[in-house]
Amino acid sequence: MTPPRPAGTLALAASAIVLLALTLRIAVASLSPLLDVIDRDFALPAAVVGLIGMAPPVAFALAGMVAPAIERRLGLERSVLVAAVVAAVMLGLRAAAVDAWTLLAATAGVFAAVGVANVLIPAAVKKYFPERIGLMTTVYTTTMAVATFTPPLVAVPLADAVGWRGSFATWAVVALAAVVPWILMSLRARAARVDLVEEPRTSVLSRIVRVPQTWALVLTFAVNSAVAYGMFAWLPPLLVDVAGVDAAEAGGLLALFSFMGLPVSLLVPLLVQRIGRTTPFYAVAVIAGLTGVAGLLVAPTAATVLWVVLIGIPPLLFPLVLVLFGLRTRGHETAVALSGLVQSAGYALAALMPLAIGLTHELTGGWVAALVVLGAAIACAVPAGLIVARRETIEDAWERRTGRPW
Repeated sequence: MTPPRPAGTLALAASAIVLLALTLRIAVASLSPLLDVIDRDFALPAAVVGLIGMAPPVAFALAGMVAPAIERRLGLERSVLVAAVVAAVMLGLRAAAVDAWTLLAATAGVFAAVGVANVLIPAAVKKYFPERIGLMTTVYTTTMAVATFTPPLVAVPLADAVGWRGSFATWAVVALAAVVPWILMSLRARAARVDLVEEPRTSVLSRIVRVPQTWALVLTFAVNSAVAYGMFAWLPPLLVDVAGVDAAEAGGLLALFSFMGLPVSLLVPLLVQRIGRTTPFYAVAVIAGLTGVAGLLVAPTAATVLWVVLIGIPPLLFPLVLVLFGLRTRGHETAVALSGLVQSAGYALAALMPLAIGLTHELTGGWVAALVVLGAAIACAVPAGLIVARRETIEDAWERRTGRPW
């Protein structure tokens, strides 16, 4: 059993987690609004812009593969510290970009660091707040939601005031602020000799892949991310064509879709821990998402705002999975391995959705097939939800299936 931690340590851990969560989404959301502004200084070929668009899920998938190994080597706190430092440095280098390729390289570095931190934050929550996993997951996912829609609102006015390089530099300063508490966390953990996993076990990954619940979480995470990235890439042109809105209104509806992440981040983690059941959340996500897709297929102009809101509800699966990394594992070593595998495989699958929507739209000349693909992806959450509904940890499931102690 984890011994009680001093209040000062918990306060430091909470501030470290919140500031890092703020950095993670600022790093992702602060670039795209400025692409047109940057293009005035140096050319941004469409190919490079496309690579930048693909960078987040691809980098997150690759980072998910290496994050557990980094954590085993350096320990949890120092691994997060390294990720925070790299993110801050790369954000600074992004402000110093001289052409499209240096911008792409710095951006890829940012996303790689963010991907590692994405994997490790749930483990940090489990380690420092084992009795308050739902509350702390709510705090940091809400912070991430706010940080997702804030940069698009202020990035351009900030660039108008201090230039796009100054805008990027501002976000780099915010990221640098997140480094400070993780330095203190790392020093405290080292002094207490608790920053390393007691005995790194490479067998953890080989065990969790044999548990169906692991793959149900992978599928759940993939559904969430596929809906999010698919809509970020294609919702505005889809709405312009099928709902008859103009470009400005389509952009506002995309912002509304993004905003739906805020209320679900506030409610889902706390409710999951309180009621102990996951089935209602899967049901709401699937029914709402399929209703929204059906609405755009059958009557896109009748209640366009409602359809967008409903399609914005399936991403409640994101905070659901994050809180389950803590609730469905006994120790933080398993949480790290589970988080790494789920995010790596989930983001890799999700990266295919923008491509699938684009290809079906190009091949058919319309959006019916693309919406059917989106609906099929949402429906994949149903079998995943049936498996995740089992109230047992990954370790318990492995012991039940093998008859051997973890």
